[in-house]
Formats: sequence, C-alpha cells, structure tokens
Amino acid sequence: MSEAPDHSPAPPAPDGDPVPDGDVVELATKVFDLARRGDAGTLAAYVDAGVPANLTNDRGDSLVMLAAYHGHAPAVTALLDRGADADRANDRGQTPLAGAVFKGEDAVIRALLAGGADPAAGTPSAVDTARMFGKADLLMLFGAR
Repeated sequence: MSEAPDHSPAPPAPDGDPVPDGDVVELATKVFDLARRGDAGTLAAYVDAGVPANLTNDRGDSLVMLAAYHGHAPAVTALLDRGADADRANDRGQTPLAGAVFKGEDAVIRALLAGGADPAAGTPSAVDTARMFGKADLLMLFGAR
C-alpha cells in the first residue's frame, strides 16, 4: 500500500528560504522554456491558470525578459496583456527593452513599448544601449537625443 504524497511545506534552507518542491521546480523550468521558445499560447494558458506573470529565474530574468531576448514578440505581448511588468529588471539591472535593443529585435521593441516599457529604465537603459550601438532610429523612437 502506498502512502499519500506529502503536501506539507518544504523545510527552510540554511539561509531561511523554503526549499522549492521538485514539482514546482519542474513546472517553473517548463514555463521558462516556453518563454525562451516563444510558445505564446501555452505560456498564456499557464499564466491564466495561476503561474505568476512576473515569475523570475535564479538570475532575476522574468518570463518577459526571456521571451524578449529570444525575439518572441507574441509571447511578450501575451505576458504583458496578463499583467507582467515590462520594465522588470534582472539581477544585473537589465530590462527586457534594453535586451531587445541589444539583440536588434524590432518587433519585440515595439511590443514592449506598446506594453508601457520605459526606454530610460535599467542599467544600461534601452536609450543607453541604442546610443552604444549607434541606433539613431531607436533613439528617435524613444524620443531621446
């Protein structure tokens, strides 16, 4: 006879944070992969079912950051439409918009701007990144000089 699964909270790690359940880690890994691959429909379904739209990995990269960096404008839009923060910076201070500028992802840049991204947010900001790479068209789009 098998025992019922233990659904009690995980004991705290030595630093005091709870140790994530294996199933939770597996789900998070799957959702981060969906963002990297740009599977907007499945990603939206997971967020609609309760996965936080602002979920971040161990480096502070949000789902929006991963989708943006990998060039998936529809996934970015799906997440922003579900309340994700367009300006959420990772642990290095980088924003999705700056990452999209760095990668030259024009459709993602427009999706982020439509979702309220601030070109001046982050370090370096999208404006700083556009200046660094001589992207005058983006500086005009951002209203920067």
